[in-house]
Amino acid sequence: MWNRTIGRVAFINCDPLFHGLDESWNVLPAPPSWLTGHLLRKDCIIAPIPAADYAKNSDELVLIPDLAISSKGEVGSVLLFGSVNVEDMKSIALPSDSATSVALLRHLIKLRGLNPEFIEMGPDLEGMLDKCDGCLLIGDRALEESSDNPKLVKMDLGSEWRKVSGHPMVFGVFAARKDSDVILVKSAHAALMERLVKFENDSMTRSEVIRASSIKSSQSVERLETYFGEVINRIDPEDMGGLKAFLNEACGMIKVPSMAW
Repeated sequence: MWNRTIGRVAFINCDPLFHGLDESWNVLPAPPSWLTGHLLRKDCIIAPIPAADYAKNSDELVLIPDLAISSKGEVGSVLLFGSVNVEDMKSIALPSDSATSVALLRHLIKLRGLNPEFIEMGPDLEGMLDKCDGCLLIGDRALEESSDNPKLVKMDLGSEWRKVSGHPMVFGVFAARKDSDVILVKSAHAALMERLVKFENDSMTRSEVIRASSIKSSQSVERLETYFGEVINRIDPEDMGGLKAFLNEACGMIKVPSMAW
């Protein structure tokens, strides 16, 4: 049943919200951009979707409070790779699985006064760099490749956005259809918040989530201890300022509507 299904990004950045989730909820994992379609088609009651996709579909969607996929600075898993400096990149390969990261990179590159060719490709470091000077990777792939090829990392997009804007970066927002039953939306929100509060306040829960994420991702526990401070699943007023700035400057959205409640 779609109204008992919650969408989730198929990366470990959502693990604090979904590890140990009440089994009465179904979980629909998918790449970020796919979740937008699932939400619009009523495959799930709420889902984290790219902030840029929210801008395109804000007439049909409403923002859910408290929850997000954001960073205060360095994000660690939205990275531009290359064998040359950013200024020397004549072409950059873009992945097809995240609208926000692509929109953000285009914006950041434009602010530098650069004009490389952008080419959409499947998210594979070796294949992308065979054809382009640089490539954007997100999520678990970015984490893995940055561990294996640290010298190829040329830009952390969370850090760069903070540097040029002074704001945190909200990569993913939680949203629901405007015509959804608000009681069901609040129920799904409460289930995720219960897991987030446990992760934030209970050291045993945090350790359990990080151990499980380490097994899934092949990242060390030590790396994930840091990573789950880079990626944050709670949105606060400072983050909302960053979201509004990104939607305005990179997506052309003039006014960001308020949260669902």
